[in-house]
Amino acid sequence: MKAPSILDEIDAFLAASGMGASYFGKVATGNSELVARLRAGGRVWPETEAKVRDFIKAERRKARAAA
Repeated sequence: MKAPSILDEIDAFLAASGMGASYFGKVATGNSELVARLRAGGRVWPETEAKVRDFIKAERRKARAAA
């Protein structure tokens, strides 16, 4: 089984959180075009990918703590 791509992980997070793609890119990496660029076939640096995954983990922790 193939590991989910960073775009798959972002899309799943966006669907679960209701956060908009541009806002996600801005708060996660400082780049509001991140998700659009990935959807258009672009790539990201490994450091950016790590930053995105860290942001998603932190947001999920916050959501669990608030529940």
